[in-house]
Amino acid sequence: MGDVLHGLPAAAALRERLPECVIGWAVEPRWKALLESSHPHLNHGEAGIEMKHPRIVDRVHDVPTRAWAKRPFSVHTAREILALRRELQAEKYDVCVDLQGSIRSAMIGRMAQAKHFVGAKEPREKQARWLYGTQVDVRSRHVIEQACELVKWGMATLVEDWQPIEGMAPARVSIPIDAEAERWCDEVLARLETGPQGFVLLAPTAGWGAKQWPTERYAELARRLAAAGSRVLINGGSGADRVMLAQLAESCSATVVESDIPRLVALTRRARLTVGGDSGPIHLAAALGGSVLALFGPTDPARNGPYFVGAKVRVLRHSTSRLDRARHANTEAGLAKITEDEVVAAAFELLREGKDRTEGNENG
Repeated sequence: MGDVLHGLPAAAALRERLPECVIGWAVEPRWKALLESSHPHLNHGEAGIEMKHPRIVDRVHDVPTRAWAKRPFSVHTAREILALRRELQAEKYDVCVDLQGSIRSAMIGRMAQAKHFVGAKEPREKQARWLYGTQVDVRSRHVIEQACELVKWGMATLVEDWQPIEGMAPARVSIPIDAEAERWCDEVLARLETGPQGFVLLAPTAGWGAKQWPTERYAELARRLAAAGSRVLINGGSGADRVMLAQLAESCSATVVESDIPRLVALTRRARLTVGGDSGPIHLAAALGGSVLALFGPTDPARNGPYFVGAKVRVLRHSTSRLDRARHANTEAGLAKITEDEVVAAAFELLREGKDRTEGNENG
C-alpha cells in the first residue's frame, strides 16, 4: 500500500503536465482500489466532455504475485504470467518506469517491452538495475520525490527538449471515496458507539517485525487513551497477525476492525488520530490529511516517512536506530527504546491540536 501511495503523486504530476497521455500501472490486485484516485484540481475530458476529477491512471494491470508465490511452479501461474506479458505488450507503452526498485517489479516492467525502461541507478534491490535501459542517478531524499525524478527522466527519454517536466514536483492526489464503504463505516461506528470524543485508529502491524513497536506497548497506549475518553479501534490484519491483534484487543478492551481498502479509507478518514509504524495505513492517513503519529525504527523517515501536504504528522525515532531493510522478525533495538510515555504524550498533543483546529474552523 505504501509503495502505491508513494508513487501516485508522481503519476498525478505527469497527468497534470500531459493530461491526454495514457498511464498504465501494474499492481497487486488488493491495492488496485487506490488507483481510482484522481487529480483534485484538473479539468479535462474526451470528446468535449469535462471531467471534474479525472482518474490519474487509465489502465490497471493485475499482478497477483502473492498468489504466484504460493504456487510458483503451477501451470496456472505460468499461464497467468504469459497472459500478463501479452496484456502489457499489447498496450505498446513508450516508457516504463520502475518506481519500486525491486527485482520483481523490474522483471514485470521488462515484460512490457516499452521503448524505454527507466529505473534508479541504486534501486532498493541492486540486481534490478541490470534490467533497466536507462539508469537514473536519483538525487532526492524522499521516495515520493524520487518517483517524480524517475518519471521526469522517463519522459525526457521520449520527448526532446522537455521543458514542462523540469522541476517536476509531486502533485496532490484525491483518494477515492466509495459510497458502500462509507455506509459500512457509519454502521460500524454507530454500533461501537464511538461517541463525541471520536476514535483513535491503531495500526500495529508492519511489513516485517523489525518495524513493529512492541504489541504490549500498543495495549498500554490504548488503555490510557480509553481512560481519557477516546475509543480505540485496531486495523485488522491477515494470517498470523489476526491472532496477535485479537490478543491485543482483548488485553486493552479495544476493537479490531477488518476492512478492505475502500473501507479502510472510510475508517481512516473519520479517525481523530492514526498511530502506527512505517506501514501502509500510516501513509494512507497522511494522504487523507489526517493526524498521524508514526513510530520509526530501521527505516529512515526522511526517505519513507509520512509526506503528504495537509496532514498533521509527528514522527518518533530513537537516536540509536540503525537503517536496516533486512526483514528481521524482532523489533529493532532503537524502536524498542521509544517509551510508552513518549508515545502517549505525543498522541495526546496531536489530539489536542486536532481539537483546537476543529473548533477554530467551526468558530471561524
